[in-house]
Amino acid sequence: MSDIDIEQYKISEEPFYQPSGNEIDQYEAAYAARLPVMVKGPTGCGKSRFIEYMAWKLGKPIITVACNEDMTAADLVGRYLLDADGTRWLDGPLTTAARIGAICYLDEVVEARQDTTVVIHPLTDHRRTLPLDKKGEVVRAHEDFQLVISYNPGYQSLMKDLKQSTKQRFVGMDFDYVPADLEAKIVAEETGIDAGTAAKLVQVGEAARNLKGHGLDEGISTRLLVYAASLISKGISARDAARMAMVRPITDDFDIRDTLDNAIDAVFA
Repeated sequence: MSDIDIEQYKISEEPFYQPSGNEIDQYEAAYAARLPVMVKGPTGCGKSRFIEYMAWKLGKPIITVACNEDMTAADLVGRYLLDADGTRWLDGPLTTAARIGAICYLDEVVEARQDTTVVIHPLTDHRRTLPLDKKGEVVRAHEDFQLVISYNPGYQSLMKDLKQSTKQRFVGMDFDYVPADLEAKIVAEETGIDAGTAAKLVQVGEAARNLKGHGLDEGISTRLLVYAASLISKGISARDAARMAMVRPITDDFDIRDTLDNAIDAVFA
């Protein structure tokens, strides 16, 4: 597999990431031991950004897969394709990562079917192998290979959850929205808006998160706060930006919209 350009999978510029605890040290220890890692937390709280940052910090290539319910095992490991010369094998992202020693990041892994995710089992124990049954090959993972999965526990159900046989192959890291002052700093740093406006956006976000389970399935994410701040930086008024980015995407319920719109008006009065 020497024809694979590993550099294309490396992150060239440092992603902005603001630590909120000792998560960097924890991840570095897990990577040093080549342990599979599970990151859990609400949508838009920084899980993917953290993994990208760690890949950059460690100088390792990263291959990200956005999991979905239509994804098959072949989508992960590879398949035979027809071309002008007959058939040829094309590695999937999981196989490519195992061969070149990349971090393979399966984002929102519970969205994939359970019969698909079991393909990762041999890579997440002492074997560190990936059987390619259709090809009659067993890929032995590169010494630098690591598997990382993420999901939002708030969306778990009997139909969408990981098997215990899968869960207990990983070490786990919990993520959540960071404290208000730190979140405001992140929003300001990401978008260049002033600290006062960033703090007000966070204030609205916290009000919405208090409605989780009381009309909202999920609170306003840090990602949406950054979207609102980005609109403000482009000349949209703070009230309109907050409505566009922080309210309209998350609910169609008139009463909840009205409550959040009133909160925006109060904060940005």
